[in-house]
Amino acid sequence: MIYKNMIKVNNTYLNVYFEGKGNLTIVFMAGSGVTAPVLEYKPLYRRMSDSYKIAVVEKSGYGFSGSMTTERTVENLVNESREALKKAGLQPPYVLAPHSYSGIEAIWWANNYPEEIKAILGIDMVFPNMALAQAKEISEDKKVKMVIQQRKFLSIIARQGLISKLFKNQTINISGLMTGNELSTDEKVLYQKLFYKNILNKEVSEESVLATANAEKADKSGIIKCPACFYISNMKSPVKAITWQKAGIAYAKKCGGEYHLSKAGHTLYASIPDEIAETFKNFLKKLS
Repeated sequence: MIYKNMIKVNNTYLNVYFEGKGNLTIVFMAGSGVTAPVLEYKPLYRRMSDSYKIAVVEKSGYGFSGSMTTERTVENLVNESREALKKAGLQPPYVLAPHSYSGIEAIWWANNYPEEIKAILGIDMVFPNMALAQAKEISEDKKVKMVIQQRKFLSIIARQGLISKLFKNQTINISGLMTGNELSTDEKVLYQKLFYKNILNKEVSEESVLATANAEKADKSGIIKCPACFYISNMKSPVKAITWQKAGIAYAKKCGGEYHLSKAGHTLYASIPDEIAETFKNFLKKLS
């Protein structure tokens, strides 16, 4: 299977992989630090590409994509994805399927280019209310220090020594794909290659630093008006004011979205892909 389809955007190349059939294109958007999106989300998108065309946009610093010199603002993240999709021959409207951090991108996209978005399928996505609640409890200085500490830890993991093996299930195998049956042996080798290629890319760190600013922009853009279906996990967060799940439920109720609660964790796309695919397909059928 060839997953590489490089599209020139600005001064670099972004990978836009697509497969499947149908008039509707579902765009899978990566969470922060997901080093190999085209393989990471395969358990879910492969179960949906029999009914829909799916696309995986790998942002700069992710997967096969190159490095970008533009700031990691939500505007740049979204507009680079939009340009890459269109140059790949995939025209809107799209159904966005954001995981984690890219939920902020999806909300900003849907509110600023509503004619391009038919619906949102949230895969345990970040909502602005959660990100802003965290910003109230964790100062910008502390957040920057946390990012620096995380990079130091990842620099040790990148050496692929004993520490890397000890923390395997918290790093390269956090979603279970390296020990599960969803990826072939060759795909696992490729996954590992992409993981270590991208583990220290500056784009991810900059996204983390700009998370509050990007969440504020998404929040100011308003509540999404397009149809939405959210999967919300029981993931723990450092925020005391509100839990991850309660924040998701609150946003879903505000926008009138359908939501489903899960105890399968933040990488639920790999642990319960059959359930999620069936739920999303049933939701999309109601829109047609």
